[in-house]
Order: sequence, then C-alpha cells, then structure tokens
Amino acid sequence: MTYQETLDWMFAQLPMYQNQGKTAFKKDLTNSIALSNELGNPEKKFKTIHVGGTNGKGSTSHMLASVLQEAGYKVGLYTSPHLKNFTERIRINGEEIDKESVAEFISENKLFLERQGLSFFEMTVGMAFDYFAKQQVDVAIIEVGLGGRLDSTNIITPEVSVITNIGLDHTQFLGETLPKIAFEKAGIIKNGVPVIIGERQQEVESVFIAKADACKSEILFASDEEDNYKTDLLGDYQVKNTKTAVKAIQQLKAFKISAKNIKTGLLNVVKNTNLKGRWQILQEEPKIICDTAHNKEGLSYTLKQLKKENYMIMHIVLGVVSDKSLKDILPLFPTNAVYYFCKPAIPRGMSEKILKETANEHNLSGDSFGSVNQAFEAASLRATKEDVVYVGGSTFVVAEIL
Repeated sequence: MTYQETLDWMFAQLPMYQNQGKTAFKKDLTNSIALSNELGNPEKKFKTIHVGGTNGKGSTSHMLASVLQEAGYKVGLYTSPHLKNFTERIRINGEEIDKESVAEFISENKLFLERQGLSFFEMTVGMAFDYFAKQQVDVAIIEVGLGGRLDSTNIITPEVSVITNIGLDHTQFLGETLPKIAFEKAGIIKNGVPVIIGERQQEVESVFIAKADACKSEILFASDEEDNYKTDLLGDYQVKNTKTAVKAIQQLKAFKISAKNIKTGLLNVVKNTNLKGRWQILQEEPKIICDTAHNKEGLSYTLKQLKKENYMIMHIVLGVVSDKSLKDILPLFPTNAVYYFCKPAIPRGMSEKILKETANEHNLSGDSFGSVNQAFEAASLRATKEDVVYVGGSTFVVAEIL
C-alpha cells in the first residue's frame, strides 16, 4: 500500500476518536498489551517520560523534548492529535516519522491488526513505540491521548510521570467531576516512579497524594516553585508549563542535564520540536493569532490574554466539536467582538448554525460560514491593520488554517 492508502486503511478500521468522538473510545488496555507482545515489547527498549493532564500536556511534552535534545540526547516525541499531517504524531529530535516507515509498519503487521481489531489510536501508539525502538532513541516523551488509567500509552514504566492539571473535559468518558477525572489521570502514576503535578488544585490534590502514597511514589507540585523560566512559546499560560517541565527534568537521575541545557531548551522549543498552534502569531498587520485551547480552563487563559491586545476591532473565527459544552465556554468570549462561526471539517464538528444560534443567546454576534477557510477569509478581508483576528475554539479549526 502507498502512504495515503495506508492512512485510509487505518482511518477505516475502527472509528477514530479525533473524528467520531465517544463511539471510538475504548476503555481497555488489552489490545495495546497484545500489540506490544506481538512487536517484542518495544517500549521496554528505551527510557520514557509520561505526560498527562487536561491542559498543557502538549506544550509540556515539547518543552521536555527540547531540553533533552539540547543536552545531546536522541529524543522521541509522541503526541496527539496531529494538526496537518499524521506524521506529526511521531518525531525524533523534531523530525517526523517518514511516510515509508508508516506504510511499512502497517504492511508488516496488517494481519495482526485486523485480527485483533485495533483502533486507530492503539495501532498508532504501537507504531510509535516500534519506531522509537528501531531508531534507538535514548528517551521518548509520551503524551497521554485521553485520560490516563486506560489510555493506550499506559503500558510504559517511565522515569517520571507528569500530570499538568485537571479540568472538566471529555466528561462523557472520564467523569462529571474534577475528582473523578483526576482519578483517571492519576492512573499513569506507577510504583516507585516520581510524579510531578503541574498545579496544586484543592479539589483534586488528595486524589493524587493518595495514589502516590499507594504506589510509594514521590509526589511534587511544580506550582509550589517560585522560579520562572523564559520560553519561546508565546502565551501567558506557558509559565505553568515551564515550571512543570523543569520540575520533571530535575527528577531524571539517569541523564546529565545542565542549567544551560534547560534554559536553551526552553528558549528553542519551536525550533527543536516544530510545535505549532500555541498562541501562534501568523502575521502582524492585521495581527492574526491562532491557539488550540478548546476547553473552559484552556480558553480562560487564552481569552484573558487576548483582551490585553491593542486593537480597534476584534474578529474571532470560532468553531467547536459537537460534544463541547457551550454553556461552559461561550460566557468566556468577549461580547464586543465580531464573530465568524464555522464548522471544522470532521464528523464531530458542530454545525455553524447551531453554534451561531447558541452564541447569540450569550450576546455573541456575527455570521456563519460553511467552512473554516471561508470564515477565516471573511475575517481577514474585513480586518484593518489596526484590528486583531483570533482563530480558535478547536484544534481542528486551527489545523485548517495553518
């Protein structure tokens, strides 16, 4: 199969959560363990750092990778979802997996993958572990896909576990309360492995402490630290992520990492890892900003920062997925902005008409458009050089305009 035929086959096997939502979610590690055994347990052939949480786990993962690269290590990085290309999910020292390796992995394991009935995410995690082992990485940063306890990535025993924070997201899978969600996220804490919690949150602190005690694992809260580190990733919210990444780096006993490596790594995250979509400024006049924040906690930080911008008129290109709780996120948006409502081009995308109708109830007004690109084009044409255009609401909206 060609690379494109391979991707088409992968997407067609079982529903892909990125596209379908709840029907694609599988609460079981059986397939992940079976695939690992079939591949010869590749995840045991390199060291790992496991990164979970509600917000900031992608940025934190990229920061960790960048620092370790600066220290001279060969670093694997597994993240999800991808913005533009599937190959973004699997990288070594910032270089994406080549298309040939993707096609080769599926071709070699196709019979097993079909017989076992693996999901898109399960086979992608297996592909990443297999690739990192074959390329003999020194360490791999593994970002949790969804939750933690039953996530496909949770077959590793890392050097350190990281949980950035807890917010109300994916409640249909993880639970309706912060403690229930924290319980699922805490599932990545392993026996004797130190765990870094990015933010000390009163509602869930006890959940993590209890799990760490049960596992006899040292637990550290990064937000207790007073030191602030600079990073090339824009966005005020990155302050928390830098503290989390540095605290995790400090727990790595088997690696030699200097203060200079930490400083340089944090200042070169984009260059070293090619991260996109985090408070990314696409142009200056008019200023166009895109950000992948998509839940209440993430958007509250991003929109607070947006209000600090200087502008005559704020134009907001907004699209969301259908399982998003609009009553939680719409009140966060400024009522004095002009809105361009749109539907991301995936089955999970919420109708732009429903979004507009509900937004109107929250005093957010504007026009609806049949696609993200149409909405973005309209905003770009209407905006003067004194205006600001913000694109967001969903990772998939940002992906379409990058």
